[in-house]
Amino acid sequence: DDDVTLETPQITNIDYLVIAGGGGGGDTIGGAGGAGGMIYATNVLISKGGPVYTATIGAGNTGLQTGGSGGNTTLASSGLPNGTTITAIGGGNGGGHGSDNSAPGADGGSGGGGGANAGSGTNAGGSGTSGQGNDGGSSNNDNHGGGGGGKGGAGGSSGGGAAGGGTSSSNSITGSSVSYAGGGGGGARSGLGTSSGGGGGAGNGGNYPNNNGGDATANTGSGGGGPAGNGASGVVIIRIPTADYTGTTTGSPTITTDGTDTIIKFTGTGTYTA
Repeated sequence: DDDVTLETPQITNIDYLVIAGGGGGGDTIGGAGGAGGMIYATNVLISKGGPVYTATIGAGNTGLQTGGSGGNTTLASSGLPNGTTITAIGGGNGGGHGSDNSAPGADGGSGGGGGANAGSGTNAGGSGTSGQGNDGGSSNNDNHGGGGGGKGGAGGSSGGGAAGGGTSSSNSITGSSVSYAGGGGGGARSGLGTSSGGGGGAGNGGNYPNNNGGDATANTGSGGGGPAGNGASGVVIIRIPTADYTGTTTGSPTITTDGTDTIIKFTGTGTYTA
């Protein structure tokens, strides 16, 4: 019989960070936006020698879009294990002010905070996605909205005071520690204090009717403050051994190095060919 030579698959290992867009703050005395879902993995074996890795970046949702959420962020390739698509879920928007169905926070990667309740009872925060984020805080009064959930913790509930955002999560995939995916701070009536976002560029809460909540910092996936603060866009970061880096990309990602590795940072849709 003829000898048969089996081709050895070409593989390398990467780390990746995938973060979805953050939610926006609700209207009036609104709840804050939840952070986009955050997924981090290390030492993932991938195929090289041709597979294309496509990053699609989720947008942050604008404030006042009650019931919505930030956009999902994905990293997809046939070269990932089992041809996987990694999907981070967009953060839930904060609930609006009222006693109707617009008042609860929306579900998402992390949930949005509940809006202040003009009637009675409690407006719940939205639910977070397991492994990606946490729940938004609730509101049980007519003066403060709930805080948005963050990757590091749930949003604060407004039990009589300003509700802070859920904490962000720090990550060093780029070679230095950066905080991402914090929940926005809940809105409050004028004269009743302000709330802080949960870090990672999350928006602080504002005072109705004097000022809106803060917008979250772009490409952190953090939530906007209530009321009306805009959520942040997401990001995809890939860390690969420089010896295996091909240099073939689209979409103009930022390329840096750290030690023996190359870091590819996508802030807009693009590809890397391994």
